[in-house]
Amino acid sequence: MVRLPQTVVVVPCFNEQRRLPTDQFIAFAGRADAQLLFVDDGSTDGTAELLRQIQRNIDNPERVGLLFLERNVGKAEAVRVGMLRAGEMGADIVGYLDADLATPLTEFEALIEHLESGGADAVLGSRVGLLGWDVQRRPARHYLGRIFATVASLVLGFRVYDTQCGAKVFRWSPGLAAALHEPFQSRWVFDVELLGRLALATSHDGTGNPAGMQELPLRHWIERPGSRMGPIGSIRAAVDLLIIGYRLRRAR
Repeated sequence: MVRLPQTVVVVPCFNEQRRLPTDQFIAFAGRADAQLLFVDDGSTDGTAELLRQIQRNIDNPERVGLLFLERNVGKAEAVRVGMLRAGEMGADIVGYLDADLATPLTEFEALIEHLESGGADAVLGSRVGLLGWDVQRRPARHYLGRIFATVASLVLGFRVYDTQCGAKVFRWSPGLAAALHEPFQSRWVFDVELLGRLALATSHDGTGNPAGMQELPLRHWIERPGSRMGPIGSIRAAVDLLIIGYRLRRAR
């Protein structure tokens, strides 16, 4: 019998008691050929109990893994630790997804299917406002995002339309394990740092882009209230981009 690829979806959570769409996660865990791994990043509200409730309310509780961090270490580290745990669990495919489901689970499943059916090693969700698609984002965030993506592409040395969408899937590989080995230096733009680390260990195609790395536009994406990126965070993100660019140039 051919073993089906095992997929683990890492969901970082910090004080998500009021925002976590539990019913949607329960439905997903009951039908999808994937395991959820919630990483509670030292929450101080009722998030931990809410995650246990999700686990209790499905027929196969093993489809929902729970990882509790003793203190808040930030999304970057929560994602890194969760992805490493997924690798230890024997995952063939590992991804991460924002807990508020700005990227709907049906769209995330499309990312997984695209990875499984093609030759990609990494598929990144991309928020592109195409005619007939439902991508809801404030204009200011959209245009700031375009500026950020332009700078991020210059830092990485290859073009990426949307580095910051919180929905990405990867084939587990020695290169991915190596990219996750050390903690990320950036708390705010770890996605760029992760892509840069992966690119260093990946061959490039004739256009200079990393082979096996693809973006897939999302048909549905809804900006959720409660973003923790304030003015200070935006400044820090810009500084982090410059630091990441410097380190990538030294490593090449």
